[in-house]
Amino acid sequence: MSVADSLYALGRYGEAINEYAKDSGANSNLQIARAYNSIGNYDKAIIQYESIIMDYPDLELPRFELGKLFLKTNKTPEAVYQFDYLKEQGSRNPEYYYYMGISMLKLDSTKAGVQFFKNAYNLDNEHLRSIFQLGKYYVSQQEKDSTLLFVDKGLDFYPNDVSLINLKALALFNNDEYEKAMILFEKLLELGEVKPYIYEKLGSCYYKLWEFEKAKGAFSVLLNFEASISTAYNGLGQVYWKERKLDTAAIFFKKAIQAKKPNLAGEYSALAGLAREQNDLKTALNYYRLAFKEDETNYIAYYQICTMVDQLYKDPTVKLEHYTSFIKKFGVKKPYFSDVVAKRIVELKEEIHFANE
Repeated sequence: MSVADSLYALGRYGEAINEYAKDSGANSNLQIARAYNSIGNYDKAIIQYESIIMDYPDLELPRFELGKLFLKTNKTPEAVYQFDYLKEQGSRNPEYYYYMGISMLKLDSTKAGVQFFKNAYNLDNEHLRSIFQLGKYYVSQQEKDSTLLFVDKGLDFYPNDVSLINLKALALFNNDEYEKAMILFEKLLELGEVKPYIYEKLGSCYYKLWEFEKAKGAFSVLLNFEASISTAYNGLGQVYWKERKLDTAAIFFKKAIQAKKPNLAGEYSALAGLAREQNDLKTALNYYRLAFKEDETNYIAYYQICTMVDQLYKDPTVKLEHYTSFIKKFGVKKPYFSDVVAKRIVELKEEIHFANE
């Protein structure tokens, strides 16, 4: 057993399983189940746990671990059976009620889940995970008093728990208590929670409290998070509007719109390619124009516009106008395309010259 335990502790699970298998005791079989779980062989782990439970039905630990494994593998009804069995044996272990609550949430039975979290809390009023789940639920319901009832008790035991501080800050923010919420969002940053939604909420708090320079600072930091750029520009627009700097506000609102607008250049180019394969050049040209309109740095889309016009129009001056426009827009930045376009411009100028003569 000591050899097997050492191998297990080192993460050499396959070798540990072989050593544990030399002993047929409950502890060895439990360690085999854990080893299978650790290496991700969940089917074998489940079989092993069930075998232990069959031989030792009164042992709580293998049944509890099996229930958690069922949750991990999305076998929620099986997990419920194990946790329910454990709590029905008269156990006052809050963990069993907590995991029943998590199971209920996975089954979309929110009210039942909340009740189980309350049961866990009643058994242990320091049960942090149940406190968090209750706080999270009441924040989602925008019930500030109920949120604070649980969150504040949790913070009495764990004053720097960022999850609880976050819930309290959101509850206060949703209740328009911006000054109190601001202090907590600032504390979250001090504790290392550098997340975009914190800067967004903090910027909004500063804005509501007329601390415009601080609001600009928070929204400016938010610009560093790609998914929040539109929100940041919108926040800056609101601040400048409040300061009566209307032109600047308009600039930021326009930037917010541009950042929020989806870029469909790739999709339009793909549709253009499909149209070309079907020899529908007019449709292809329209899609390439849409692709370029989405992204005016897309030189390939503009080059394709030129080639489509070249094939569709007879007038060489129209063709020349488009190719010349390509050079004006992209110059020599794209050597291959620029060279091809330059050669075609020479050909078209010669064609126009001889046609005039």
